[in-house]
Amino acid sequence: MDETSKPTMVPSVDDDSSKRTGKPGTWVSASAHIITAVIGSGVLSLSWAIAQLGWIAGLIALVFFSAVTWFTSILLADCCRDPVSGARCSCYMDVVKSNLGGINTKFCGIAQYVNLVGTTIGYSITSAISMAAIKRSGCFHNRGHSAGCHVKNNKFMIIFGIIEIALSQIPDFNELSWLSVLAAVMSFGYSIIGLGLSIAKVVGGSHPRTSLTGTTVGVDVTKWQKIWNCSEALGNIAFSYAFSTVLIEIQASLLDTLKSSPPENESMKKATSAGISITTMFYISCGSLGYAAFGSNAPGNFLTGFGFFEPYWLIDIANMFIIVHLVGAYQVFCQPIFNRVEDWCISQWPDNSFTKESSPVKLPLFGDYTFSTLRLVWRTAYVITTVVVAMILPFFNGILGLLGAVSFWPLTVYFPIRMHISRENIPPFCWKWIWLNILVVVCLVISLLAAAGSIAAISKDLSTYKPFNSVS
Repeated sequence: MDETSKPTMVPSVDDDSSKRTGKPGTWVSASAHIITAVIGSGVLSLSWAIAQLGWIAGLIALVFFSAVTWFTSILLADCCRDPVSGARCSCYMDVVKSNLGGINTKFCGIAQYVNLVGTTIGYSITSAISMAAIKRSGCFHNRGHSAGCHVKNNKFMIIFGIIEIALSQIPDFNELSWLSVLAAVMSFGYSIIGLGLSIAKVVGGSHPRTSLTGTTVGVDVTKWQKIWNCSEALGNIAFSYAFSTVLIEIQASLLDTLKSSPPENESMKKATSAGISITTMFYISCGSLGYAAFGSNAPGNFLTGFGFFEPYWLIDIANMFIIVHLVGAYQVFCQPIFNRVEDWCISQWPDNSFTKESSPVKLPLFGDYTFSTLRLVWRTAYVITTVVVAMILPFFNGILGLLGAVSFWPLTVYFPIRMHISRENIPPFCWKWIWLNILVVVCLVISLLAAAGSIAAISKDLSTYKPFNSVS
């Protein structure tokens, strides 16, 4: 894949190079944000996804989604400034407004914020499942692998919510760098543990049935179950690469600390390439070895579905890593929501004491901190709302698949390609215009299939589920 040439940018009034600290390694911080955003609950479902699709389609899907995400993220990194004035765009919606405008801006806003809200709900579900898995693994160790050891998830969601309420008082991305680096380390930790356990299971003589085409119709699933499960699997894989929604926010938040040379878009391309390359390596390894270890019976979450029982303490460590990672990832995805609402409130009521910030106070790990009543009330209410919704709809694979399907096409594919065509003035029906639009159409079809499969799975789960009664 050839990297597209970037358009010439007009210097903007807010682009003061003297304000840039030029701290070394800032693109590494951006990579950490990306890895934190990408490697999340999605990696836990990849062995199940490959089990549905099989070795051929499963691995092709992983590489395809990785390549598309990388390519469109490179395009998106060139769109962080207004094409006319060169002014910075601080969020995805602003980028679309500057480059396309009109109804596209509203469509983008709906797609982005539905995805961001949905992702934070999904992380609330996943963290609670991992907390419950820690308690269950001790029970299985003491009472035997055939024991029920069922645990209600609601109290764990509340614990997660309390942690997020505290962390949500951190104003912005720059002050979350340490948390993103920690979360990225945690993602490596539980991925390596999952890989190690899968390898040990295969080497130890476990040779479950696998197939080039995945689960077998008439043996593992019915014909329609095969269709819906494969569609849902595509949604799960799409979700596992969902970070385009926060790429512009990450780039904007790091802009003042990036050196003036190379330009910030080139630094973000470097960070994106590093982040997605590392992520894809782990995804292929985790998905393939998880499928090799469990075969067609791969659980929806390969570290909490108890395909592994021993060593229980290692499984507990892996789940603790997942929890810490999701604590950080939740913040990466909710910060754009927080900032959008707070910026609007401040613009509407600039002199109101409710929206004003206090004088800065120096805090360890957080740097300068300013208290805001608006921030306290709004962010607390948001976290409580996501936790309550997670209690009502705690469906891991179905929710992940639906989120991936809904967000992948518009945010990862459609808008970056449309903006690139607009900025580069690519003439209609030339070869480049044709293949870019073919990519858009192919990804739309995949997203519709994934959405259909995920909705079918959620509908099936709802038929037997009672709200606020989630059990692991």
